[in-house]
Amino acid sequence: MKKVVTFGEIMLRLAPPGFLRIVQARSFDVIYAGAEANVAITLANLGQPADFVTRLPPNDLGDACINFLRQFGVGTDKIVRGGDRLGIYFLEIGAAQRANRVIYDRANSSFATISPKDFDWEKILSDACWFHWTGITPAVSEGAASACLEAVKKAKEMGLTVSCDLNYRAALWKWGKTAKEVMSQLAEFVDVMVANEEDAEKVFGIKPPEVDVVKGLVKAESYQFVAQKIMEMFPNIKTVSFTLRGSISATHNTWSGALYDGQKFYTAPVYDIDFIVDRVGAGDAFSGGLIYGLLNFGEDKQRALNFAVAVSCLKHSVYGDSCVVKLSEVENIMKGITSGRIVR
Repeated sequence: MKKVVTFGEIMLRLAPPGFLRIVQARSFDVIYAGAEANVAITLANLGQPADFVTRLPPNDLGDACINFLRQFGVGTDKIVRGGDRLGIYFLEIGAAQRANRVIYDRANSSFATISPKDFDWEKILSDACWFHWTGITPAVSEGAASACLEAVKKAKEMGLTVSCDLNYRAALWKWGKTAKEVMSQLAEFVDVMVANEEDAEKVFGIKPPEVDVVKGLVKAESYQFVAQKIMEMFPNIKTVSFTLRGSISATHNTWSGALYDGQKFYTAPVYDIDFIVDRVGAGDAFSGGLIYGLLNFGEDKQRALNFAVAVSCLKHSVYGDSCVVKLSEVENIMKGITSGRIVR
């Protein structure tokens, strides 16, 4: 079975225990996390071979990241070592009407200071069938954007499927070019695009009709318009998929998804998630589930979408950024086994 390769930055995630605020914290829980690493971990847990590519500092923190990835079966042999520091992000987990908050400390990290010459993409992709990246990667730095552009060009040249999660991060686009300018160039090499309720508007200026994300009013049918507009802008894109989150509070959301393949618009069941353990990484779990579904379910787009939504629904019950769930658990959710009864 050929591999999926993901490319991006993995960081040290520091979060106060429980629901403490950062200003209250006297200790932090340590996890290693990053969007593309989360996708690789999701795939590996589902049984799909996956390699993660990044650049890590040649110190104990870099070693700890690699050990973290290996415990889930993610391939790490293509990770490059170099640079001075590991990026960090602080997460304050929200509750009730208080939202999650993120503070980044990733300037001049080992990944932010990469250049295209750090990666031999022909060698890295030689045993792969799929390449995945997100809009976070080119947002980090000009060097990261250039490396990502070389990667997608080589992936297309080698016949791989290329997927991208738009993942707009306003706090990161600081190095000189706008998200729309950079992402428009990269999107020309994408086959499968993933976005959430707001990404297409913030990156490409495409707003779904009759949707108010702030008020939690998210209608799946409105996103067919967004998908069609994206495909008009980038005719190379064959599939556009969305995660659809209705936010009732920080710990109570509805969750679903939609997919458009240029001919048919698919919608997934809506899950009511009444107690969220950790919502960070749910979109990455969706991307991992969708890649798995598109690789393993033939032309059954509805099943692939439903699978992706089920995977990412389960992610809300798992602490940390990574979706640590089994294939059998996802299949049970898809069968409607959602009561949470104890398994003995």
